[in-house]
Amino acid sequence: MQVQNLFHYWYANQVNTVKWANSLSNEYRLECGVRQGGLSSPKLFNLYVNELIVELSSAKLGCWIDDVCMNNFSYADDMVLLGPTVGAIRGLLGICESFALCHGLLYNCSKSVYMVFKAPGKCPLQVPPIKLNGINLKEVQQFKYLGHYVTGNLDDQVDIERERRAMAVRSNMLARSQRTYNALRVQYNNGFRMLLGLPRFCSASSMFAEARVDRFHAILRKRVASLLRRVRDSTNSILKVIAEKYDSDVMKAFMRVLIR
Repeated sequence: MQVQNLFHYWYANQVNTVKWANSLSNEYRLECGVRQGGLSSPKLFNLYVNELIVELSSAKLGCWIDDVCMNNFSYADDMVLLGPTVGAIRGLLGICESFALCHGLLYNCSKSVYMVFKAPGKCPLQVPPIKLNGINLKEVQQFKYLGHYVTGNLDDQVDIERERRAMAVRSNMLARSQRTYNALRVQYNNGFRMLLGLPRFCSASSMFAEARVDRFHAILRKRVASLLRRVRDSTNSILKVIAEKYDSDVMKAFMRVLIR
C-alpha cells in the first residue's frame, strides 16, 4: 500500500518544463501517461494495458493456431489485431473502444489502418467498412511493424528489397571509409612535411624516424591495442565473449590492424 501511495503522490504532483538552449519554460502539469525514461515506466505501462490484452485474448474472437487464440500482438503501445472475418475485427475493435472509454484513452485513428491477407480463392472482392470510434479506417497493402514489413500477399519481397538497399548503403559507406582512411593518412604525412619544411614527396618513413614521431599506422596500432586491452580487462559478459573468442570477426579485424 505504501508503494501504491508513493506512485499516486508522485504522478499526482509531477510537473514538467521544456529546456531550449539555456532557457526553461514555465512549469506545466502532466496528467496522463507514464514518465518518459523512468525506470518504473515500462512495468507501470504493462500493468495498465494488461487488462486490455487479457480481455482481447479471452474474447475467443480472431485467429486460432493449435487451439490457441491469436488475436492480438502488442509491443508497448503498438498493437496488431488478427481476425478471420470483418465481424471478428469489429468485435475486437469494440473491446478496444470500451477499454479506451473506461480508462480515458483516445486512439489515433489516422495512424490506425487495416489490411486484408489475400488467401488464394478466398479473398472477398469488396470489404465492408471497418471503423474505430466511428471513423473509417484506411485499407493498406503493407505496413511496418517492429521493423518488419508485412504485406497482404504474404510475400517477403518488400523486406528483402529493403535489406538489399541497406546492404548497398553499408557497402558504399565501407568503401568510402577506406578511401577516407587513405586520404587521412596522406594528409597526416603531408602535414608533417609542411611542419618540418620537407619536400612534398620525401620518404615518410625516414621523416618520422628522424623526428622520432609515430607514423600514422603506428598510432593506429597503439589505439587498437589499447582498445583490445580494455576489452580483455572488461567485466562485461558480452565483451568477455569477444575477447576470448580468437577466431571471431572482431578479433580478426583487430589482428589485421596490429600485424599491418
